[in-house]
Parts: sequence; structure tokens; C-alpha cells
Amino acid sequence: MPRNRRPQKREEKRAEIVAAAAELFTRTGYDETPMTAIAAAAGVATNTIYWYFADKDALLVAVLDRVLAAELSDAAQHVGDPWEDQLLWAVERLERYSRLVTVVHARTAIAPAVDAWHTDFHRLAEEMLAHGFRRLGVPEESLRASTQVGVFVVEGFLLHPETAPSRREVIDLLARLGSTAPRPLPGSEETRSGS
Repeated sequence: MPRNRRPQKREEKRAEIVAAAAELFTRTGYDETPMTAIAAAAGVATNTIYWYFADKDALLVAVLDRVLAAELSDAAQHVGDPWEDQLLWAVERLERYSRLVTVVHARTAIAPAVDAWHTDFHRLAEEMLAHGFRRLGVPEESLRASTQVGVFVVEGFLLHPETAPSRREVIDLLARLGSTAPRPLPGSEETRSGS
């Protein structure tokens, strides 16, 4: 039987499956997207997906890696922007993936691969927030608490969407508070732990 298409490399086929899953998980939702729909969108048989991914959670992690890599690449174009603008940009980008954010939080308790990805993502996000707070002049001993507040603000926006002006107001306040962060009191947990 003659071939109409050139043989595809394994990496290309995997990338097509991940791209199809990313589109469907983002638009339709993880739970609402059966593997058959992903296979159809990628132009493969359903069992082909399992040659590349152990299960749907492994495919979800691949989607998350793809989305994160693309967003970090785009974020690199904003490194010279004021910290507040960078944070607003990040929140707006995360809102585009609200279905993925929701499913990640829902699956961390039941899917070890998703939980590991979520932990690594939080570590990266906290490092980025800490870097921004350092740029604002937050003292090292207040950095951990300031970063936690930043995480709470971002996650709050994702769970309770706000208007653009409201987000701007909150993030500007966060930046002002961060830049005037007080030094911890002697004997507090932060001074005891040496943070």
C-alpha cells in the first residue's frame, strides 16, 4: 500500500498529541475530554496515545510542561517591565488557563505526577515572586512572608476573577506593601529559622 505521508518522528507525534490535548483541556476541560477526543484531534488511534503516555495524568503533565515553557518564553519579553506589570501579565496569562489551574488543584491529592508538577510550579512561582520583591527592596528576613502573600493574591485572582482595574489596584498595593515590609520582630519564627 503506498504511503501518502512521510513517516513521523516519535517526538513529532508526541507533540501533536500534547497540542491536541492542550487545546481540548483548555477549551473543554480535563474531565470533560475523553481520550478518544484527544486521539481524534491528533489524528491517531486512542491506543496510540498510551504508547506515549502512561495515563491521562501523564498527558496532563506534558500539557502543563508545554504551556509553562511557552509562557516562560513569552515572559522573557517582559523582564524589563515594572514588577507590577509583570505580575499583572502573569495573572492574565494564567486566567487563560483557568480550566488547567482548576484541574491541577483538584488532582494533586489523587495523582502523584500532577502533585509533583504542582510542587515544582509553586517553587518556580515563589522564586519569581521573591525575585520581584527583592527588586522592590523587601528585606531578606521579610521575603518569605511577602512571597506567601503574593502567592495568595495570585491564587485569589484565579479563583475569584476581578476586573482589570481592580487587579491593578491590588497588585499596586501589594508592591507598595512589599517595598515597606517591616523587619520581623525578635523571637518570631522568621528570625528563629534564619529566613
